[in-house]
Amino acid sequence: MTMTEATRHTPGAPCWVSLMVHDVEATQDFYAALFGWEFEPGPGQLGPYVRAVRDGREVAGIGRLPADRDLPVAWTPYLSTADAGATSEAVRSCGGTVGVGPLDAGAAGRLLIGADPSGAVFGAWQRAAHLGAAVHGGPGTAVWHELLTWDAGVAKFYEMVFGVEARATGPEGRDRVTLFADGRRVASVRTADRALLRTRGPSWMTWFEVEDAAGVARRAVELGGRMDTPPARGAGGVEATIADPEGAVLSVVEPRA
Repeated sequence: MTMTEATRHTPGAPCWVSLMVHDVEATQDFYAALFGWEFEPGPGQLGPYVRAVRDGREVAGIGRLPADRDLPVAWTPYLSTADAGATSEAVRSCGGTVGVGPLDAGAAGRLLIGADPSGAVFGAWQRAAHLGAAVHGGPGTAVWHELLTWDAGVAKFYEMVFGVEARATGPEGRDRVTLFADGRRVASVRTADRALLRTRGPSWMTWFEVEDAAGVARRAVELGGRMDTPPARGAGGVEATIADPEGAVLSVVEPRA
């Protein structure tokens, strides 16, 4: 789960992760206690919005759900793009939909929020003053993103829209696909369990690095969230899946020593 600073700015690579919720203040309290985040004001084009900061460096965003938008309470990765307008057109021409934008986020850049043909929501970010996450790796930072969907073949959409390369990496070919930007792995797409998809629908999952996955999972429950998957050893280390009090699902990973 490694990605260089240069790769994150390559078209199609996740460069930011954001969460839209009903109660921004309560959500800030939850993640401050869970990850040690502090917060700074962000652009307000979509309403109240703050940027989470860890050790003085921006790592994620939290905003209030617009009343007139039907968006899920979910952590959403933003994929880098050189031209949000062109990306918007490509999303539509390749079978996806655009729900928000493209719009200017002040001097920070331009964004859009769309959905792929399976219905999974993602963002696209055209950087200007705001380059995206200032750090990758270390406690409290987003280190990986995986799309859980009905058919991993939807990775073709991301190839066509963002120019990434999709390589089948699962034992049964299309069951798991890894996305590459400039030859480096940046995200993955996986055919998920149908019972899970009936509950949550196709969606992107974000992994946040922590020092103690079991401890963070327990802490999430104490803070009013829930534990969906208990800590267990996975490909990247000890992993657990949790949800915050508004139901946004995320994974935490304690890297191998």
